[in-house]
Amino acid sequence: MSPVLPPAAAAGREFHFTAADFERVRQLIHKHAGISLAPIKQDMVYSRLARRLRALNMTSFDQYLAYLEQGHAAEWETFVNSLTTNLTSFFRENHHFEMLQKHLLRLARRPIRIWCSAASTGEEPYSLAITACEAFNTLTPPVQIHASDIDTNVLKTAAHGAYPLERIERLDAERQRKYFIRGAGVPAGQVRVRPELQKLIAYSRINLLDAQWPSAKGPFDALFCRNVMIYFDKPTQYLILKKFVPLLHPDGLLYAGHSESFLHATDLFRSLGRTVYERTDRRE
Repeated sequence: MSPVLPPAAAAGREFHFTAADFERVRQLIHKHAGISLAPIKQDMVYSRLARRLRALNMTSFDQYLAYLEQGHAAEWETFVNSLTTNLTSFFRENHHFEMLQKHLLRLARRPIRIWCSAASTGEEPYSLAITACEAFNTLTPPVQIHASDIDTNVLKTAAHGAYPLERIERLDAERQRKYFIRGAGVPAGQVRVRPELQKLIAYSRINLLDAQWPSAKGPFDALFCRNVMIYFDKPTQYLILKKFVPLLHPDGLLYAGHSESFLHATDLFRSLGRTVYERTDRRE
């Protein structure tokens, strides 16, 4: 007689995964990282966390979530890494870098400081570094870039600065030649950013939901927080934006993602158009 398949297997899944399991995941990731998972993310959550069950030789999501709730710090980090999405590219939303270059040239103070608060695998902070180099026509511009992310895995990739060749194929030939290295110890099919760019950037892990951000020492002249707020609900967005205000110079600029709007925080930031904001309390 053939064994009766458990519900998970009958549904084509290796592990039993209920609506209650998904709701626990939603509550845990929101409490720990401020991320609001939409109901349509259930399959994504299952596929990414099922890898953790296999790695830990666990047999159920209930067992895994109980393990998390016991406070295993290393697994919390992996849990957050598993559920964050890191979609990025060099010079994504290019108009922001054009606006930044003009902003940098207007500033007389030195050094100019920039915070990239969602560095992902590094394309954005390196785009910021290239923008600074082009603004001042030197590989050693008077700019310091602080790059952070909640995901430690992507930060390692960013700090390493090596990418498949196709990651830079949309950049013009001059930028490819000037800011990336091929050969000379770089594996075939890959490029590495120039060490001069790497020296402009310091990396650290920051969870924007944490009460304090000790490594984000302001004031900053520009703050890039693009395509991050879409993962937070409005109250969480407001709390983060409120903490941004004292970290940004009175004439500093906040850059958001193209689908993000801060109309619920007009007492903190006002729009300059094209998802660029200044402090509402700025005085000319």
